Amino acid sequence: MSHLTLALCLALPLGAEQAEAPAMLVADQVYLDGKTRLVAEGRVEALSGNTRIVAQKITYDRTTGQLNIEGPIRIEDGGNITVVASSAEMDAGFQNAVLKSARVVLDQQVQLAAYQMNRVNGRYSQLYKTAVTSCHICNDGTPPLWQIRARRVVHDQAEKQLYFEGAQLRVKDVPVFYLPYLRLPDPTLKRASGFMIPALNSSSILGTGIRLPFFIRMGDHRDLTLTPYLSTKARTLEFQYRQAFANGTVSFDGAVSRDDEVPGDTRAYLFGEGTFDIADDFKLGFSIETTLDDSYLVDYGYSSNDRLASEIALTRAKRNSYSAAALVHYRSLRVGEINGNIPSLINDLAHEVRYFPKALGGELRFGLALHSHFRYSDTDTDADLDGVVDGRDVVRLGSEFSWQRSWTTAQGLQAKVFTGVAADQFYTYQDATLPKAEAQLTPMAALALRWPLTKRSQKGAYHVLEPFVQFGWVGGRAVNVANDESTRVEFDEGNLLDLTHFPSPDRRERGQMMTYGVNWARTGPNGWDSTLTLGQILRQNEELGFSASSGLAGQNSDLLVAGQLRTTSGVALTARTLFDADFSLSKAEARATWQHQRFGLGASYVWLDADLAEDRAETVSELSLDGLYRFSRHWAGTANMRYDVTVDHAAEAGLGLQYRNECVKLDLSLSRRFTSSTILSPSTEMSLTVGLLGFNASSRDNSYTRQCKD
Repeated sequence: MSHLTLALCLALPLGAEQAEAPAMLVADQVYLDGKTRLVAEGRVEALSGNTRIVAQKITYDRTTGQLNIEGPIRIEDGGNITVVASSAEMDAGFQNAVLKSARVVLDQQVQLAAYQMNRVNGRYSQLYKTAVTSCHICNDGTPPLWQIRARRVVHDQAEKQLYFEGAQLRVKDVPVFYLPYLRLPDPTLKRASGFMIPALNSSSILGTGIRLPFFIRMGDHRDLTLTPYLSTKARTLEFQYRQAFANGTVSFDGAVSRDDEVPGDTRAYLFGEGTFDIADDFKLGFSIETTLDDSYLVDYGYSSNDRLASEIALTRAKRNSYSAAALVHYRSLRVGEINGNIPSLINDLAHEVRYFPKALGGELRFGLALHSHFRYSDTDTDADLDGVVDGRDVVRLGSEFSWQRSWTTAQGLQAKVFTGVAADQFYTYQDATLPKAEAQLTPMAALALRWPLTKRSQKGAYHVLEPFVQFGWVGGRAVNVANDESTRVEFDEGNLLDLTHFPSPDRRERGQMMTYGVNWARTGPNGWDSTLTLGQILRQNEELGFSASSGLAGQNSDLLVAGQLRTTSGVALTARTLFDADFSLSKAEARATWQHQRFGLGASYVWLDADLAEDRAETVSELSLDGLYRFSRHWAGTANMRYDVTVDHAAEAGLGLQYRNECVKLDLSLSRRFTSSTILSPSTEMSLTVGLLGFNASSRDNSYTRQCKD
C-alpha cells in the first residue's frame, strides 16, 4: 500500500489493560507479518499526541505492545525537544523507550549526545556517557568551545531540570573543572534556583574580588537573589527581592558591606519600589532610597544619585479628572549641603477636573492643590549664611478655574482663547524675615493665533510653516513669600506659550506680554524629517524673579532656538539654545546619535553660564561621548567618556570589550573616575564576566551563531 494512513487503534483493537497503539501511522508500505506484527517501511511517520516519530522502519508487536524502530530516527516532542537516534525500542504510547546513539536538542539551544538514552514514564530521559553543550558543532572533528561530560544525565521534562552525575567541564576538550553532582535548568525554564554567572571585579578602592550570585525561586510569584562579593579590601552581601501580586509588584535592592575604606563601620544601602492597582482606578506607588554613608553608593557603583528620594503616592487618572497625593522625603549626599536646612519632607495633594459645556463650548477646568515642605532645623534665621533661612517651613493652598476654546477660520487661521483665575494662600513658619500669612488672586487671559501653511516640493517633501503669536495678560500683585519652589526654571519649546514659566505658584509673571515665533517642519518622502522652532517673549514690565541664565530675566526673554533632524541613514540631532540681546549664549544643549547595523555613536554637549542664583559659580561646559562597534559576528567594543571642557579634563571614561557566540558570552570592562571631592577619590574599576549561554530562555540570538566552513 502506497502512502497508506492507518488508524491503528481501529485496525488493531486492544483491551483496556493493554498498552495503547499510536494514534496514526503513515508509511510507503504497511503490511502484517503474521497475526500480531504490523510492519511499516519507507518514510515512516508515527504520531501520538504531541509526539512525532520519523524513521525508516517501525515494527509493532501487538502481543508485547512494543515498537521496534530502525533509523535514522527523528523524534519531535512538543516542539521544544528533538531526539535523533540510530535505533529504538519503546511502548506504543511513546512513554517508555530505549534509544541507541541518541542526540537530544532542547529548544534549539542545548544538545545532549549520549551512548544510550532511556525514556521513563513519559517524563524522565536518562542519558549515559553524555556530552552536553550549546555550542554549534561542525563535522570537521573540532571539539566544541565548551562541553560538560557526565557519566549520567537525567532530564526531568516536567520540572524542566537537568541533573548531572560525575560532571566535568571541558574547554576545547581540555578538562578544567569537576563536580560530582550538578543541576542546571533546561533552556525552556524561565526561573530556577541556582548559581548565576559570576563576575570578577578589580577596583582601586575595593581591591580584586568575585561576585557569585545565587538565585532562589520562592514560588511562581517571588524570588530572591543573594550575591556574595568578596574582594581583597571588602566583604559584601548584595541582595535583590522581587514579588508579583495579583494587583501589583514590589522589588528591593540592597547590600551590606565591611571594607577597608571605612574601617570598623558597617556600610549598607536599600532601594525599593512598588506599584499596586487598587479600587476605583487608583494606583498606589512607593519608592525607598537610603544609605548609611554618603559615599557608599558611588564607591561600589550602585548609584550616582547625590540626592535620595523616598516617596509614597496615590494617583488616579481618568479621561476628565486627575487626583494625586504624595509624601516625599529627601536626603542630600552633596558636600556642603546640610540636610536639616533643606526642605526634606514634601507633601503634595492635587485634584483637577475638566468639563465640556455644550452651551458655552470649549473646555472648563477646575483644580485644587495643597503643598507643604518641612525643614528639620528649628532656626528662624540664616545661620549658615547661604541666603536661605535654615528652618523655614511653608504651607500653600491653591485653586484655579479656567476656560479655553479654539476656532479655525475658513482661511486656516487657528485661534485659541484662554481665561482663568487662580487663588493661593501661603503660610510661612520659622522665618523671621517674612509674614506668616499671605494671599494672592491672579486673573489671567490670553489669545493665541496660528496660521499653518503647507507646501509640497517637486521632490515630494512636505513643508509646514506656522507663524504664531500670543497676547497674554496676568493680573494681581506679587506677594512677599519665600522662593523655595521656583529656584530652577526651564525655558523651551514646550512652555514657550505658557503665561507663567515658574514651576510653582510662589512666583508668577504678571502684566501684559506677547509671545511670537515660528514653527517649521519638513517630512521627506524617504524619511528625512526636520523641525525648527524660533520664539521670544516680550513683556510690558521687567521680570526680576528669574535667574540671569534662565533666558527669561528682564523685560524681554532670550531668543529660543530649538530643532531636530532625523535622516534615513540613522543620524539624529536634537539641539536647543538661548541667545540674549547681544546674540551671546546663556544656555545650550545638543544630542547627536548615529545608529547603524554594526555601530552606534552618540554625543551630548551642554553649556550653562555661571549663575550664583542656581548655585553655579563657574561656567559648565561638558561633552559626553558614547559608542558601540561590532567588529565582527562575535566581537563588539564599547567606549564612553564625559569631558569637562571648562577645566580641560576628563571626568569619567570607560572601555568595554565583548565576545559572544551561540554558547558563550565574555564581557571585559574598564572604567575610570577622575573627579574627586572631600568624600570621593579618583578610582579605577575593571570587571570580567564569562557566561555559558543556552541554559536560559532568553539567551538565544541567531546573529551570533557561528557557521561551519563545510
